[in-house]
Amino acid sequence: MKIENATFGGGCFWCIEAVNQLLKGVEKIESGYTGGTDPGTPTYREVCSGKTGHAEVVKVTFDSHLLSYHDLITIFMTSHDPTQLDRQGADRGSQYRSVIYYHSAEQKEIVTQVFK
Repeated sequence: MKIENATFGGGCFWCIEAVNQLLKGVEKIESGYTGGTDPGTPTYREVCSGKTGHAEVVKVTFDSHLLSYHDLITIFMTSHDPTQLDRQGADRGSQYRSVIYYHSAEQKEIVTQVFK
């Protein structure tokens, strides 16, 4: 077992969470906000105001022996529309942007390879 984390934002975090819950190798999923300038723990209302700069994200804890980071990226990129700027469906605002936060140099390299 090799436990890693992956963090994605692609619209409402509940939608991204639902897709990842179905995957063999996912140990835990946490929804929250990140990527903004507010150093505290902003509320939903504060994030929706657009003033914090945060995005709705999920942190996926997974066993990379059962599920690769590359596969998670591929699933993420095909489970939402990353071409919609600051929205997904009816959800609109910068907090709904499509974003990947990597946790290591290895993950950064995999993200770079996927987007080549």
